[in-house]
Amino acid sequence: MRWKETTYSGWGRAIKAHGEVARPEKVAALNAIMADAPAPAIGNRRSYGDTALNNGGQATDMTRLDRFLNFDFETGLLEAEAGATIGDILNTFGPKGWMPAVIPGTGFATLGGCIANDVHGKNHQIAGSFGQHVESILLVGAAGKPQRVSLKRNAPLFRATIGGLGQTGVILTARIRLAKCSGGTMAVQERRMADLDSFMDGFSESNAAYSVGWIDTTASGVNLGRGILEEANISTGEFSAPRKVRSIPFNAPGFLMSKPVIKLFNKLYMRRIPSDGRDRERPLNDFFFPLDRILNWNRLYGKHGFHQFQCVLPHDTARTKLTKLLEEISNSGLCSPLSVLKQLGAGRGGMMSFPMEGMTLAVDIANKRQAPALLARLNDIALSGKGRVYLAKDSSLDPAYLSGMNLELAHYRETVAKADPEAIFATSQSRRLNLRGDT
Repeated sequence: MRWKETTYSGWGRAIKAHGEVARPEKVAALNAIMADAPAPAIGNRRSYGDTALNNGGQATDMTRLDRFLNFDFETGLLEAEAGATIGDILNTFGPKGWMPAVIPGTGFATLGGCIANDVHGKNHQIAGSFGQHVESILLVGAAGKPQRVSLKRNAPLFRATIGGLGQTGVILTARIRLAKCSGGTMAVQERRMADLDSFMDGFSESNAAYSVGWIDTTASGVNLGRGILEEANISTGEFSAPRKVRSIPFNAPGFLMSKPVIKLFNKLYMRRIPSDGRDRERPLNDFFFPLDRILNWNRLYGKHGFHQFQCVLPHDTARTKLTKLLEEISNSGLCSPLSVLKQLGAGRGGMMSFPMEGMTLAVDIANKRQAPALLARLNDIALSGKGRVYLAKDSSLDPAYLSGMNLELAHYRETVAKADPEAIFATSQSRRLNLRGDT
């Protein structure tokens, strides 16, 4: 297997890594890597920070191992290689009446990445997290030999792998349970929310299967937390292939993400929804993956990239702490047009999985001089509210905060140490956060 020395990054592009990357096309090539020079796995690198980076070391790019291996049309059980993408699964099986039970915000996320980060979707209150729909995983560990793990077979290793950020080994294949897909469109209702209280009430009163909010992080005062609430259910329209995509060909100039420009954009974006709301039908791909129609949209943040902050707060602190988070973001001048508010249920699949019952806020923050201080303040507010930071997005968390995030950290570290005692699968993020408890 040929190793290529390269510089690469996550989707945020604010943190980079330099090292050797191999991209096996066949299982035999992966087996050779795992026998001679095992290295942590990476996928399409749609996580934002340093989760999928191994600066100074080697990494195994799994994106060419993307075959569907077996599918049961009666039960919806799919076995696929780790490099298969969520978009490919939806577009292949959606017209046949099946879809991923949990769908993240991009179709480019790989199966292995969805498991390693235990991603959630717009229906978390109903469907839980991605890992809860994984029946078993074929995991290649430090010894180089694949083993099948599940809740019935080595449950601790299975739960340390789901949401475990790649520290237990390389996911070769997985069997996942798809959900019934009754149609190819979404019936979507869009409503303006005047402020944060309106948003919170709208989520709590919603009976829709899917819900998500766009939030205007430039708003302040009586308008703090205003935005648009989308509620949706699968409809019976015909399934359609993804629309033709466009691409951002170069890094955008810095002024494009300045506060005055974002403030104007957000104002216009808000006004596109009539004051009394609107109902419309949208193709599944457009609803689930709205930004996938623009390739390389991360270039809009310029050559220095951006960070993403995402936290979840329990209901008893959410209103107070979300208010403080939004005030900090609005006052910073680092506001983003891409800010999302969702309600989460209690479902989570792994020891280190992000979801908890409450509200989650995700905000893109331009990688400017003031960003580190802002991120530190946001982390402080989240943790003071008994919240949890999403490690799939993180680039700034103080490692001392991990123990306060209500995770099964001790059990996770014990399981990882047993599975990979020489830290073969350590990454830039695991070292930055002392995720494995090695130091």
